[in-house]
Amino acid sequence: MAQLKTTPKDVFLQLLMLVTLYISVISLITLSFSYINYWFPDALDYYPYGLLDGIRVSSSMLIVAFPLLLFLSWLIQKDLRKNPKKHELKFRKWLVYLTLLIAAITIIIDLIQLVNSFYGGELTLPFTLKVLSVLILTGGVFGYYIWDVQHEPHKSKIPAMVAWGSSVLVLIVLALGFLVAGSPTHQREVRMDERRVSDLQMLQSEIINYWQMKEALPPTIDALKNELSGFLPPTDPDTEMAYEYTILEPLKFELCATFSHPNPFKYNQSSRPVGESYYYYKDITNEIWDHEAGRECFERTIDPELYPKPTGVLNPIR
Repeated sequence: MAQLKTTPKDVFLQLLMLVTLYISVISLITLSFSYINYWFPDALDYYPYGLLDGIRVSSSMLIVAFPLLLFLSWLIQKDLRKNPKKHELKFRKWLVYLTLLIAAITIIIDLIQLVNSFYGGELTLPFTLKVLSVLILTGGVFGYYIWDVQHEPHKSKIPAMVAWGSSVLVLIVLALGFLVAGSPTHQREVRMDERRVSDLQMLQSEIINYWQMKEALPPTIDALKNELSGFLPPTDPDTEMAYEYTILEPLKFELCATFSHPNPFKYNQSSRPVGESYYYYKDITNEIWDHEAGRECFERTIDPELYPKPTGVLNPIR
């Protein structure tokens, strides 16, 4: 009997299935690490702001890749039931063992990295949870493909059980993503708030520059317009209304904005409601721009000793 040959269709399905498998596993590991970092923050982590963005990106990858993985696996199993000898295709065997190799290397490398983090002083509980998440996910892939090379999956209910079990796991992980990062509407509102803080920081800097040059606060926000530098005062990204600006004293001013949600990276842990998690760290930028939902004002006082007039600048003609 002639030996069954690998067709272009076989190559396409097998390779694409493995690509979606790798994307799904990487996304699950990334999400699990993000959730652990969110609920068990480490004081040594100084850059928490990419956390929610990472959750959004990984969730998007998982939502696209995992259903495609299930569909491709179903097509391959359907083909195997029609042509059982395809289970012994050399190309398929090579890909299975390649996946086993990658899974094994991933387990080894991640464990090395986690042990290194542990020696670097990472908290014991996050360390343990990360180890378990890596072992469960990559170990599950490794275990399934070890079973695959020793059995005929098209004659067993194991692949269907694995598909249902992994689907439940993915749904739980994605649901946690909505719990942490919020709905798409909530995430958009949070990003709007981040933009408002960035705008206020920009306005504060321009006001200080104006004072340094003219030794007086700008009378209005519009006075900051500069045709030469091209600076235009930013407006609220949602309402497109100008931010509130008030001169309180010759060296004191106030900037106000209306926020949709409290600062998700608020440092003051003592004000955290019971059972609610904040990913926080001590940083002066966080402290001076902390805000709650609703209208929030920030008073600023210019210290002439900290912000002296640049040398070589002439006093303007008045």
